[in-house]
Amino acid sequence: MKWSVSLVAEGDRIIQLEEVVDLADAVAANNGVATGMGTHSYGARMDVEADDSDHAVELAMKIFQTAVATAGLPAWPITHAETLTDDEDLVEDGDW
Repeated sequence: MKWSVSLVAEGDRIIQLEEVVDLADAVAANNGVATGMGTHSYGARMDVEADDSDHAVELAMKIFQTAVATAGLPAWPITHAETLTDDEDLVEDGDW
């Protein structure tokens, strides 16, 4: 099953636009987008294939941690994780 996973990490300094762009580039292969410019956090939403929500988060965290290192961001703790299936995502985005 395809899952959309959102992860957020929080820390102690403001994230710059260039860092968010680098993170977005690093998660792009997983249909990912990144956020965080001007905040004390950075995050990404990406797609993964998994049997259940817990496994989806586990897989996404590995991708996220690699992307964070590739982008040169600090390895802050992940403070938020959320999953949606493709069906749930369509309903949320389109308000069907």
